[in-house]
Amino acid sequence: MYYPEELIEEVRQKSDIVDVISSYVSLQKKGSNYMCCCPFHGEKTPSFSVNRTRQIYKCFGCGEGGNAVTFVMKYENCTFPEAVKILAQRAGVELPQPEYSEEARQRETRRQRLFEVNKEAAKFYYIMLRNERGGKAKEYLDKRRLSEETCKNFGLGYAPTRGEELLAYLHQKGFSDDLIRDVGLAKIDERRGTMTQFWNRVMFPIQDINHRVIGFGGRIMDSEDNGPKYLNSPETEIFDKSRNLYGMNYARTARTGNIILCEGYMDVISMHQAGFTQAVASLGTAFTPGQAGVIKKYTREVLLAYDSDGAGVKAALRAIRILRDAGMSGRIINMSPYKDPDEFIKNLGQSAFQERMRNAENAFLFEVRMLEREFDLNDPEGKTNFHSQIARKLCDFSEDVERENYLEAVAQKYHIGFDNLRKLVVNMAAKTGGYAVQPERPKSGIQSKNKNTPEENIKRSQRLLLTWLTDYPQLYAKIKRYLSPEDFTVDLYSRVAKRMFEDIEKNMFNPASIINMFEEEKDQSEAASLFTTSLPELESEQEKEKAFHDILVSVKKNSYEYYAARSGVDLSTLSKVIEGKKVLEELSKTHISLN
Repeated sequence: MYYPEELIEEVRQKSDIVDVISSYVSLQKKGSNYMCCCPFHGEKTPSFSVNRTRQIYKCFGCGEGGNAVTFVMKYENCTFPEAVKILAQRAGVELPQPEYSEEARQRETRRQRLFEVNKEAAKFYYIMLRNERGGKAKEYLDKRRLSEETCKNFGLGYAPTRGEELLAYLHQKGFSDDLIRDVGLAKIDERRGTMTQFWNRVMFPIQDINHRVIGFGGRIMDSEDNGPKYLNSPETEIFDKSRNLYGMNYARTARTGNIILCEGYMDVISMHQAGFTQAVASLGTAFTPGQAGVIKKYTREVLLAYDSDGAGVKAALRAIRILRDAGMSGRIINMSPYKDPDEFIKNLGQSAFQERMRNAENAFLFEVRMLEREFDLNDPEGKTNFHSQIARKLCDFSEDVERENYLEAVAQKYHIGFDNLRKLVVNMAAKTGGYAVQPERPKSGIQSKNKNTPEENIKRSQRLLLTWLTDYPQLYAKIKRYLSPEDFTVDLYSRVAKRMFEDIEKNMFNPASIINMFEEEKDQSEAASLFTTSLPELESEQEKEKAFHDILVSVKKNSYEYYAARSGVDLSTLSKVIEGKKVLEELSKTHISLN
């Protein structure tokens, strides 16, 4: 729902960020700020800073930043309107009731009906497990050593042999065959009409992060039963397998600093019963980038507890690549001599699994160890090819220090001369166009340590300039003749700059208030980054002034080139180009003092 800006601002002003965040985590006052270990990624040394004056938080470890509303959004994993509602209730601010268009109202009503169908189906399966016809299913779960409390916590149930019983139950609750089919609980049979998907199976309700049932998984109870071992609901309007994880509704509040990624429902349940409530599993499909994105909201460290067989290893290698692409680190838990976490915990117990977690293998070294299996190291040619493949993988590291550390570890583990391996890596990089030696980071901080595209460096310079003006708002008066919101070529950045400059002129600048201009979580996070980009650590006033000048020139130069490329469009664009050229010439001769 859309709330008027003045109402959002009232909620924000009555929601002191220190009070809000301290209701979730423990803050300690350090100088003018408040500090704690970041609740969004695992760390031992506090790097999460909360500034009461600006009403903004910033983690200097993982980079998360924002205001009270964005904190609630991230911590509760809720939408912007939901976060505003939470804070309004906390602050005693009354919000208007939502008003929907007829189309939106119908769409929302339908979604709620689909959730209700699943909820009632879950109740039905739950009851069936606990009457006399659920005896076989209950016996199966007892054999798996699941307590009644665990079964209740996960809402486990039983789909009876006669599937029409579910249909009759749902009809009695007022749901049509169309709704039952649309939610994935039934399908059309040409001869027999509507038929249920699940029968004679132990049922696992799949819940989203808000504990709403979005689908089901059903498992046969012995090898003599017909059908696939696991049968899952198809994707529906409310069930996107690629963006949900089994157990995430509990794992998101575990606050353990990591997530354990498993392959199956039973692994997750067994691990939660053993106290590892951060365990989750993908939903009958391979791990996806969308699921990595969900996990990244809560942690940057993932422990893989996949099966130890060939299929499990293959899945782990794929997950490692997805996690790395998402900017997360993965480590692999050794399940030997057992196949999966469920078997391991049942046989060796919680403490042993905790020890395996502590000793989880580095993902890169795991990849190299799996690569080793493909070569005969007793054969000189095989050994040479193995070393070449290691060198190729080491080229993936763009950071010199990180690459050198892995080079040393691999050389020591596989008894390869360090200098020989290093030479092999350098030669491989030259052949394949691998890593490039990173230039020394400019004092301005425009180019980051990572390999950025020119477009990203342009965006970074614009973020840096807005952060400079956040820290030194008095500078705006000195540069406003050179700078306008149109110089920020990213639409969101331009909107933030326009509001920011207006507020500075009125002496009303408040970063937290500007973030509230946006409703979408992605836009909120992006806006927050404009006030919390890490500025270069410079000691002398002269270095700071040069850095600021370089950033300002960089933004103006990009603006000039941006509009020059479009100068044939209209006269206003041509005017911007002419003005931009004059400003650049003037800036090249201008000194801007920070005082």
